[in-house]
Amino acid sequence: MFAGFPVECFPMKVSISTLLAQKEPQLFVVPSTATVAQAVKEMNSHRVGCVVVMDGETPVGVFTERDVLQRVVDAGVPPATTPISQVMTTPVETVPADMSIDDAMITITEKRHRHLPIMEEGKLIGLISIGDITRWLVAAHKNENENLWHYITGTYPS
Repeated sequence: MFAGFPVECFPMKVSISTLLAQKEPQLFVVPSTATVAQAVKEMNSHRVGCVVVMDGETPVGVFTERDVLQRVVDAGVPPATTPISQVMTTPVETVPADMSIDDAMITITEKRHRHLPIMEEGKLIGLISIGDITRWLVAAHKNENENLWHYITGTYPS
């Protein structure tokens, strides 16, 4: 409850874990020993813009489309032989699953990230993107508008 209302009435106060539970479970990782070409192949095969780079069970970086453009293509490094560990974004910024969507949005905005790996009890459990948060907000605002319309018009379902 939040000021007498269920937390769901305040979409930005809902935890990231709620958002994760509603989206298709997708978490794409590559080992820190992978090459750039292997990571790009993984990203392309799943049509995603980011993979989490893992050293065993520990996230050690993220590799994004932006990294490909800036640190590989523009730098002229060979993708087939360059270790992902040389061009990934590090240190990896992880956030807890109980963080609010509002705080995640602040983190993404202030730190200029597009993806946030989500940790729970020391384990990587998911990844959210700015697109995931935007879709969440659009759906929440649509729901709020519909509820307000029903309330104003007296057609709120009982």
